[in-house]
Amino acid sequence: MNKPLLAALATLVITGAGAAPAVAAAPAPSAAPVLSGAARDAAVSARDAAAPAARAVTFAGTVALSNCSGSVVRFPGSEDNDPALVMSNGHCLETGFPAPGQVVVDRASSRTFGLLNASGTRVGTLRANKIAYATMTDTDLALYQLTTTYAQIRSSYGINALTLNDTRPAAGTAITVVSGYWKRTYACTIDGFAYRLKEGDWTWKDSIRYTAACDTIGGTSGSPVLDTATGRVVAVNNTGNEDGQRCTVNNPCEVDASGNVTVRPGINYAQQTYQIPACFGLDNKLDLSRAGCVLPKP
Repeated sequence: MNKPLLAALATLVITGAGAAPAVAAAPAPSAAPVLSGAARDAAVSARDAAAPAARAVTFAGTVALSNCSGSVVRFPGSEDNDPALVMSNGHCLETGFPAPGQVVVDRASSRTFGLLNASGTRVGTLRANKIAYATMTDTDLALYQLTTTYAQIRSSYGINALTLNDTRPAAGTAITVVSGYWKRTYACTIDGFAYRLKEGDWTWKDSIRYTAACDTIGGTSGSPVLDTATGRVVAVNNTGNEDGQRCTVNNPCEVDASGNVTVRPGINYAQQTYQIPACFGLDNKLDLSRAGCVLPKP
């Protein structure tokens, strides 16, 4: 699990991995004909028309927890006066890891979160009044209800919540993992899906597998995974195989529908979030009995 461990912190001190990733120098441009006037304008128009529109991914709306990352999230049907929610991992709960089969619902909490702006600067502190939902069964999810609404957060800090997509993402989708804990991003694509992902005593369903470029580290647990093209949340980052071991803590393995086990050393994973909106109704109220809700129940 991508939580901050002493070993991870020691590695960061030694290697400087907590710093912003290096950017490779661009190759020198090759010679090209110089265009002017109408020809130049036509070339620019053609280039802009061919380029897909992409949203700039920033830290706005992400949060730093005491031990993990997270984000302020809303559903497609959420309203501005609804109590805001913070999403992270179940294994990031202040009360420790939920046991296999355990589901936490409406448990009082006064946990605080550092809210970040677009550049990654902490601009305020948000406070929870309860854990609305949390589990490490089938998924690795925690949703905290805050004492403030989306409108109040926007009014105080000029920051909008991130919206959870309610459709399943596809393999090959360009994604960005945004860590509020480290104030660092990781860009890659969805490599595929693990039918079952087993780590220690826990098993997760239909997990997203990243390509190798998303080399997430301890402290990135709970980071939102954004569809880079739309800016919508498609998953929550949660784990990776650190040592090449088989199905142990910090070394998840993939299990297919026939029971075959695959170990992918150095590869990281996230849990899909498209199923979550169906489980919340009016006023962002959790209702696990709603039609289409498949989240585990207590």
